[in-house]
Amino acid sequence: MTMIETTYRDALRLALTETMRADENVIIMGEEVGRYGGAYGVTKGLIEEFGEDRVIDTPISEPAIIGSAVGAAMAGLRPVAELMYVDFIGMTMDQLANQAAKIRYMFGGQIGVPMVLRTQGGTGRSAGAQHSQSLEAYVMHTPGLRLAMPSTVEDAYHLLRQALMQPDPVVFIEHKGLYTMKGTLDTDAEPAAWGKARVMREGADLVIVSYSRQIHHALAAADTLASEDGIQAAVIDLRTLNPLDFDTIRPLVEQAGRAMVVSEGVMTSGVAAELAARITEECFDFLEDPVVRVAGEDIPISVSPLLEQNSVPTPELITEAVRMMLK
Repeated sequence: MTMIETTYRDALRLALTETMRADENVIIMGEEVGRYGGAYGVTKGLIEEFGEDRVIDTPISEPAIIGSAVGAAMAGLRPVAELMYVDFIGMTMDQLANQAAKIRYMFGGQIGVPMVLRTQGGTGRSAGAQHSQSLEAYVMHTPGLRLAMPSTVEDAYHLLRQALMQPDPVVFIEHKGLYTMKGTLDTDAEPAAWGKARVMREGADLVIVSYSRQIHHALAAADTLASEDGIQAAVIDLRTLNPLDFDTIRPLVEQAGRAMVVSEGVMTSGVAAELAARITEECFDFLEDPVVRVAGEDIPISVSPLLEQNSVPTPELITEAVRMMLK
């Protein structure tokens, strides 16, 4: 085993480095990914090892970055395109949703688009309304796009390695609040299968389903509920939203009879809404209460740290919602 203590950011860089060493067709492209090292430092130092032909600083044009990546992928390369913020994904939706997501279907399966779009989202940096959103529902809504959202150092490494092996486009969203998080990484361990959720905590009273940074809030809430109220909550980390591993969710919800979905995205028409509807449809006969959604407020994110923090779920809000469910 190769066990190392590292950060979420460095685990991502290691995954890119190892994959680029093993496959000369892997390239990186985006704004300031080369000499600057990426907006959040993930690609720092890669241009020195792999050169400007494989770590490409692009013009400030998100449609050009994604459009070029789509063409490169169709031509035989495996590009990793970086968008500084997921907030900019709207400018790329023609290239991403109308082209990359549709190519395999439109060409009758003869060609795919094996690219990864790396970006980051979420709150926590007082970056304001245009740089703090959680727009994963945009991606999840589009057939043909895969979506990974790692919550741990281990998954930052292994999920990115797996994403770089997929035959179709993968949107890989990293939470900006996790880059400095430390953890143990075993690079030689057999990772969980692509598209497989992970049960982070066992519990028979209810099931909390979440992903990305909210997994840590859900685990903190579950610990508080166990120590103060004797409530045992299971916590499921989805890891990928497409593929969605409902086979892991179903038996735990059927056993507990209660479920909560936690998402940093907005409440209305968000990921939490889709998951709550799916659980209700497939586990209806086993539910003791309606599925509860704990999600972001339907408002633009404030630059104020206090308002920003309280516009998305917190451990305290999750704890309060569980107590209301079970009182």
